[in-house]
Amino acid sequence: MEPLTTSYPLKYSVPKARVFVVFLSMVLCTTILCLLQLRFFKPKIKDFYSFEVKDSRGRIISLEKYRGKATLVVNVASYCQYTDRNYIALQELHREFGPSHFTVLAFPCNQFGESEPNSSQEIESFAKGNYGVTFPVFHKIKILGSEADPAFKFLIVVKFWRPEEPIESIKPEVTSLIRKIIMKKREDL
Repeated sequence: MEPLTTSYPLKYSVPKARVFVVFLSMVLCTTILCLLQLRFFKPKIKDFYSFEVKDSRGRIISLEKYRGKATLVVNVASYCQYTDRNYIALQELHREFGPSHFTVLAFPCNQFGESEPNSSQEIESFAKGNYGVTFPVFHKIKILGSEADPAFKFLIVVKFWRPEEPIESIKPEVTSLIRKIIMKKREDL
């Protein structure tokens, strides 16, 4: 008996079809993984302290480090009619209530009459040199419009004071917040 050596012609190219199926499945799997990552691994912003901002040197800082304190977030400018009064009062408030239960976080902004044209490092140097500021001065940001910093967009719904309001009008609320924080810490002990 002789072996059968009959060959049958293929109707389609198996290697090309397999490559296409593998490629299509890879694209589909990659798309699904990207969608899942966006849905489940996207950081959730639950409060102000969940944000990250830049310090005056451009380094990323988590606001988480200020959690558990009463925090007064202010936008500052070096050439505003309230510059002297506000920097002095903010430093006094920061000194009086101390860094353990209260902090001022200063964010320079140039959106109001271009009253802050300097670089972030120059602003920090100006505030520390002229007013003895010991609270953090962050990177210059925008606080209004579509380009507003996300942390400031979040703050708009919390509470705000106008720049012409004296710091003395804020002091009772700061005192009340600090009292609540201290009471909460005592309860947690």
